[in-house]
Amino acid sequence: MRHFLSENDLTADEFRAIIQRGSELRKQWESHSCEVTLPQRVLGMIFEKSSTRTRVSFEAGMTQLGGHAIYLSPDNTQLGRGEPQADTARVLSQMVDAISVRTFSHESLERFSENATVPVINALTDLLHPCQLLADMQTYLDHRGDISGKRVAWIGDGNNMCNSYLNTARLLGFHLCFACPDGYEPDAQILANAGNHASRAATPAEACTGADLIVTDVWASMGQEEEQKARLVAFEGYEINTEMMALANEDALFMHCLPAHRGEEVSAEVIDGSQSVVWEEAGNRLHAQKALLEFLLLHAQ
Repeated sequence: MRHFLSENDLTADEFRAIIQRGSELRKQWESHSCEVTLPQRVLGMIFEKSSTRTRVSFEAGMTQLGGHAIYLSPDNTQLGRGEPQADTARVLSQMVDAISVRTFSHESLERFSENATVPVINALTDLLHPCQLLADMQTYLDHRGDISGKRVAWIGDGNNMCNSYLNTARLLGFHLCFACPDGYEPDAQILANAGNHASRAATPAEACTGADLIVTDVWASMGQEEEQKARLVAFEGYEINTEMMALANEDALFMHCLPAHRGEEVSAEVIDGSQSVVWEEAGNRLHAQKALLEFLLLHAQ
């Protein structure tokens, strides 16, 4: 039994096999010929933060694979009345085949997984967002092939997405050049672990120069709304616009995990432009996570 709490829970070969399977599942979905590989399997989904893409992709994915998903939030379960997460993990493990958890603290997710006897999936914590990286890497694979040896620019907050890109750079062998304002750097230990697969640029323009993929995220993530005004000042000059994209390689792609704020971290011309693959990237959450569920429930030892 395996959990997926971090990109580091997979080998490079396993990561690549999952995103390749995700591409196969997307083609099946597009031709209305989805394989039923998880009949009667049930996914419990705990959400302590709001969600659109993650909830819909997991629910739709389980339905397409022949199984079912149950949405659980603190407002309508005993979690909201103080039941220890360890007890919830033990109880749900008696009833469902896997559990996805979207929560704040990564340490809390790790404690939950230690008490679960079915696979636990990180559906986002403040530290990491590994399911989004599966979708991003599947999208790059579909458009440009394997990302090994490529240069990726991360522009903006050194948040959970940036941390996940650092982990994935080391795992899949690409270089992540990030540009973040002082005080908004990624996790120091994750950056150290990335070694020579990561470097910090002095400016967003420097990071974008020669990039094969440019990625950004909102400047104030969930739970940081009160910092919005201060962050607008700190991140001035960090917008991905046509001038930034022009510094990248001619066939560079643009990605954003969404939701996006046009006119802040990205201009409308870029996110709605020809180099943007954000809608396909969002759609691949569905297929990459179906491939992940198959891996955890049918293949992982």
